[in-house]
Amino acid sequence: MVKIKHFLLLFCIVGCFAACKKVDVGEVYDPIPQFKADTTAIRAFVKSNNISVLKDENTGVLYQIIAPGTGTYVYTTASTITVDYTGKLLNGTVFDSSSGTPRTFTLGGLIPGWQIAIPKIQKGGQIRFFVPSYFGYGNLGQGAVPANAILDFTVTLNNIAN
Repeated sequence: MVKIKHFLLLFCIVGCFAACKKVDVGEVYDPIPQFKADTTAIRAFVKSNNISVLKDENTGVLYQIIAPGTGTYVYTTASTITVDYTGKLLNGTVFDSSSGTPRTFTLGGLIPGWQIAIPKIQKGGQIRFFVPSYFGYGNLGQGAVPANAILDFTVTLNNIAN
């Protein structure tokens, strides 16, 4: 009986070590080169399509305020927003849309690109913003959005609430 217990213990220890994977330094994701490549691609896109953009100085996210909206709402991560939107990849492929039916989200539950861009407008405003993959879904992607995808959103802000 003692031999069986020792065998099981040894088996568990070996299994634990076998399950551990040594992380190779080459496997660590460095977002900086991808962010630079994304920013270069976005700048080329807006230039070739003659889109006038502003730059968020803290993050580098580029955006175009189509309509500023009205009011002076102060956003928090708990703010609830109701929006009409279209999300496209930089090649024009639509990956998500409210399809004319406004959707409601908590700002803090959205990707960082939205959290950066939405506070730049007020109720009734419309914004187009370009999200480098770092502020989107990163190197993992999600659903129809591939890894390292640059996102192009056009959003109309219908309502804001706490």
